[in-house]
Amino acid sequence: MRGSSLLPFTSPSLTEIYLIVFQFSEMYFTILSFVSFLAAASCYPRYTTLIPNGDIVPNPCLIGLWQGVGHYNSSGSGANNEFGLDFAAAGHVWSQELCLKDSDRDGLTNGQELGDPGCRFATSNPGHLVAPQSHPGICEPIGSNKCAWQTFRC
Repeated sequence: MRGSSLLPFTSPSLTEIYLIVFQFSEMYFTILSFVSFLAAASCYPRYTTLIPNGDIVPNPCLIGLWQGVGHYNSSGSGANNEFGLDFAAAGHVWSQELCLKDSDRDGLTNGQELGDPGCRFATSNPGHLVAPQSHPGICEPIGSNKCAWQTFRC
């Protein structure tokens, strides 16, 4: 049998090619989603437990929450905002001094903004909190005269 092959090969149909591409793209999307989730979940999530209402700080730019409270980037990467710098200087500990400080210079203490106006929060006893009012590291309202010093924009 000259010219014949032991394994006959037929070219795949367009439907078969489409199914292969679709399965690959579905797998790629799943992997990409999982990696993105891990990246978001690894942005020092423990810091949110070290400050009052750290996991529900309002987003000053949009409706929603600001996960990276100590950063100008809402996801928690990049440069630290004023609160992030103060929190780091305090050894990443919520203290009376940090609570009473107005990191973003908007007229409210960090404690008022984070829902701990009495500065009673402790990681071992997170009770006594009220809903957070605003973001402690971004002066609000953004673009107002009292926040003119701030270069941050949404």
